[in-house]
Amino acid sequence: MRTVLIIGIGAGDPEYLTVQAIKALNRADVFFVMDKREETGDLMRMRREICERYIEGHPYRVIEIDDPARDRVPQDAPGYRASVEAWHAARAAAWEAAIRDEVGEDGVGAFLVWGDPSLYDSTIGVVDRVRTRGTVPIAVEVIPGITSLQALAARHAITLNQVGGAVQITTGRRLTAGMPREADDVAVLLDGDTAFRHVLDEGLDIYWGAYVGTPDELLVSGPLAEVAEEIARARTEARSRKGWIMDAYLLRRSSGTADRA
Repeated sequence: MRTVLIIGIGAGDPEYLTVQAIKALNRADVFFVMDKREETGDLMRMRREICERYIEGHPYRVIEIDDPARDRVPQDAPGYRASVEAWHAARAAAWEAAIRDEVGEDGVGAFLVWGDPSLYDSTIGVVDRVRTRGTVPIAVEVIPGITSLQALAARHAITLNQVGGAVQITTGRRLTAGMPREADDVAVLLDGDTAFRHVLDEGLDIYWGAYVGTPDELLVSGPLAEVAEEIARARTEARSRKGWIMDAYLLRRSSGTADRA
């Protein structure tokens, strides 16, 4: 039976890879990639560099899969979930064909996932569609990775939670409705704009980072009301320069010291 590895490769620094991930890299015969847009070419290069750095004497191939077009329905629109469902189904069909054609019956294929596959990433779900269809029998293994939130906390030398407190992980879209009241700290991903501007009056601190763990890393922290515009300018300049941005941030209700125990 074919095996498909879903390998979390961390948030950007090649040294974020775990020993388990390195061992998994050395098992794979074929690596499948989808990032082929010109503006994200450096993400493709980083994946290749990781393979060249850690794979020792094991022959492998890199196969590019044409990613199906996605109907960009706004997240708050009625047809959003249906559009995502259709996109995932089309992806599963394309991935199934690639696995069938490129991985031998006893071979190992792999997908390299930024951060950790369990957090705001669709790779596990799409591969599971292939598995449950059963047309191409596969065994699936998931190797965890260091998330952007873990890397962000490390770079700011903070913890994600305060003493005995709760931390919530959410998206920029959800933050526009206001700061969740049940959490002392809120970690925000997938902020396509500057959703933190919607909570400027809540007395929050922010710990923000973009391209964390890469040579292009940007870090800003401080009272949100004071540094919000600095972050907004940095995001705009970085996106204009690179064509894309990958950022995350933590919003903290109290300026007290987080639990370092």
